[in-house]
Amino acid sequence: MPRARRWTDALRHRLGRDDGSASLEFITVGVLLLVPLVYLVLVVSSLQAAALGTEGAVRQASRVFVQATTEADARAAAERALRVTLADYGLDAGAAEVAISCRPDPVDCLARRGFVTVELSTVVPLPFAPPVLGLDVPLGVPVHAVATEQVSRFRAGS
Repeated sequence: MPRARRWTDALRHRLGRDDGSASLEFITVGVLLLVPLVYLVLVVSSLQAAALGTEGAVRQASRVFVQATTEADARAAAERALRVTLADYGLDAGAAEVAISCRPDPVDCLARRGFVTVELSTVVPLPFAPPVLGLDVPLGVPVHAVATEQVSRFRAGS
């Protein structure tokens, strides 16, 4: 029995020591903390890019809208500005919902001193997020942007 006791005491003493395990613990904890941190940085940068892209798109669309000569040209120029700006930021222009409203007269958007408001809503998919519940739509965060521009009081025409 004393021999078995010495063997278990030696094993207990060897397992109780911390020799050489600090580097292993550091690597394990570092990886466990680093992976979520890297994913958080990816998500935040993706959302920031989408926010900047949508804000820039509606701002540019409202600017080109009020500078057009006809309302048909204005709508075409605004759509083109939205499409190009969203593409620059890697966003799908086809998935974006756009609304253009005018005040004080909703019928005449290019009336002098009138206001044109462009609203854009889209969903930014989260990086590496799988589709939910078997749907083909990945997880995402909605992003919304609004810009209002005034038609010049010196505008030719009306």
